[in-house]
Amino acid sequence: MTGPAPRAAVVAGLGGWLPARVVTNDELPAELDTSDEWIRSRTGIARRHFAAPGTATSDLAVEAGARALKSSGEPLADAVLVATTTPDRSCPATAPEVAARLGLSGAAAFDVAAVCTGFVYGLACGAGLIATGVAGRVLVIGAETYSSILNPLDRGTAMIFGDGAGAVVLRAGAADEPGVLGPFDLGSDGEGSDLIAVSGGGSRQRLSGVPEVAADRYFTMAGREVFLEAVLRMAASSQTVLDRAGWRIADVDKLVCHQANIRIMNQLADHLRIPRTRVVSNIDRVGNTAAASIPLALAHGVVDGAVRPGHRVLLTAFGGGLTWGSTVLTWPDLTDCDPPTRSPA
Repeated sequence: MTGPAPRAAVVAGLGGWLPARVVTNDELPAELDTSDEWIRSRTGIARRHFAAPGTATSDLAVEAGARALKSSGEPLADAVLVATTTPDRSCPATAPEVAARLGLSGAAAFDVAAVCTGFVYGLACGAGLIATGVAGRVLVIGAETYSSILNPLDRGTAMIFGDGAGAVVLRAGAADEPGVLGPFDLGSDGEGSDLIAVSGGGSRQRLSGVPEVAADRYFTMAGREVFLEAVLRMAASSQTVLDRAGWRIADVDKLVCHQANIRIMNQLADHLRIPRTRVVSNIDRVGNTAAASIPLALAHGVVDGAVRPGHRVLLTAFGGGLTWGSTVLTWPDLTDCDPPTRSPA
């Protein structure tokens, strides 16, 4: 006798949120000694959003989560996962507060710390909660306020990162439905943990016996090393999930990768032999929003018409840790998805 079919995780709602403040390349500090043309040519970024004073990551997460719940047609979730590099506090996790503010007190809630890969890791965790029967509906949010950890005079990071949040609702469904998350590939390499890091604030620094200096509080990234690792790791992970799903490269209608840098995204597409025209990108409008980048790119893609029902979509990300991860899905018909933008007050 065969048992019941395993429960699959289906994307049922999508939402995004961006802070009101827009920072163009021309508004970056003069000390960076750069130009709008140089930044656009090297990163693809024209502007990014920064959170206002008094705003926290949880505030962005609540807005994106509320929009995703609205898009799903139901205000309920059994679990709330917040993927972030910039939690409100080191303790407790940000997710329980987000859940409470969304009217979901009592739901399971925890943070996912995998830097820019956090959203894909969150999707895998959500799919696992559904598959095991722990939850029937899971809200997965990627939310970041990178402006809170950037050194405004660091040429390697200040022009790249921005703030924002994106979210999806997963529900239990059948394996043959549109929107079902396919196989996952997740990986890490802690040998590269110093390539993307914030040195201060953790037990390593606090118990080192060496006083913290201001530079320890800022995010740092070894750009050249990260570039190569990002392309190779996302390409290999992408090929792994395509093989597991039984998809060919030609089957991929849209590649939605972590919005790290337009050159990384183009190199990844070329490495996989996916036409660059199939790459979904909003990096010109929002910069690199780390764990929020994939759901924000999806939200913009749906509103803009770049991502449509029936499209076979490949998701892949790379981040600090080092971490990487990928999955695939056939995009469902999400009719109620608002633009993830907000007019300045």
